[in-house]
Amino acid sequence: MKKIKILILSVLVLSMSIFAVGCGGSDKPTLNVYNWGDYIDMEVLHQFEEEYGIKVVYDTFATNEDLYVKLKQGGSSYDVVFPSDYMIERMIKEDLLTTIDKNNISNLSKIGEEFLNLDYDKNNDYSVPYMWGTLGIIYNKTIVNEPLDSWADLWNEQYKGQIIMYNSQRDSLAVALKKLGYSINSRDEKELEEAKQELIKQKPLVHAYMGDEVKEAIISGEAAIAVVYSGDAVYMKWENPDLEYVIPKEGTNLWFDAMVIPKNAKNKESAEKFIDFMTRPDIAAKNVEYIGYSSPIPEAVKLLDEDIQNDKVAYPDSEELKNTEIFSDPTDVLQVYDRIWTEVTSEN
Repeated sequence: MKKIKILILSVLVLSMSIFAVGCGGSDKPTLNVYNWGDYIDMEVLHQFEEEYGIKVVYDTFATNEDLYVKLKQGGSSYDVVFPSDYMIERMIKEDLLTTIDKNNISNLSKIGEEFLNLDYDKNNDYSVPYMWGTLGIIYNKTIVNEPLDSWADLWNEQYKGQIIMYNSQRDSLAVALKKLGYSINSRDEKELEEAKQELIKQKPLVHAYMGDEVKEAIISGEAAIAVVYSGDAVYMKWENPDLEYVIPKEGTNLWFDAMVIPKNAKNKESAEKFIDFMTRPDIAAKNVEYIGYSSPIPEAVKLLDEDIQNDKVAYPDSEELKNTEIFSDPTDVLQVYDRIWTEVTSEN
């Protein structure tokens, strides 16, 4: 989510489209891709276009919920999208995805076994892993005087105005739930109400709720502390060595993003070519080197520079992951989640 700002990304995408049209590219097969912001190396897209003669139309979203609404409304026809674990589970239940022909994904065998057959898609009939990571705290060691190791540190009044929270329902509620000692998948309305009150109580301390812009805000020193995904933390530490990332002692979310094909995709064959291309070890390594996130493909990891391979932010030890949870689909209590998040964000 990484090295160029969304504005530059948009200009590049527009330039790609104009170039394609100007060169007769309108006669090429088209692939419509919908991904998180700052979550792919644009050179990888160019390489796919050159190798397969398929024009990529690329669009971005900010949250899983935004992605879901777009697909559910049915107004747009995407061929490949990149949701997270719990959203994939929900989309499967609601018959929003089509099965992937594994015979067309030759590189599926390259993916590490620990990333396959997880609860959100137990046989990987609908999804192929893309990236994985953790949710944690990043902070500037030159501003924060002592090491941070707890979600409770985000409620410390001495950091008033220095804290950035994610503008994300699941992630921010997860932080509050873990602070209270509860599961990030809690369906207990009393626990969720407690989490809501914690977030409301925290708001006077918060500099802002942000999305991808959190990276530049922390790198530049606009704020000193933020909740971030580990892949963003890798990039942020590249840009500012004064930053430190920590998985809080209470535990956190272990997340997985994957590539899926929507039910209404018009170019399934091209979509499967793209998914197979993205799981090719050399392509996966090139992509990871650019965006900073963690690859589920061991052969790709071995192609990375040693400093990246040995980066414990990107590739933490199993001991650091023992107290993590994977998000599950909260559809049965979604109205409670939505109400609580609305109350948190509307509170002054």
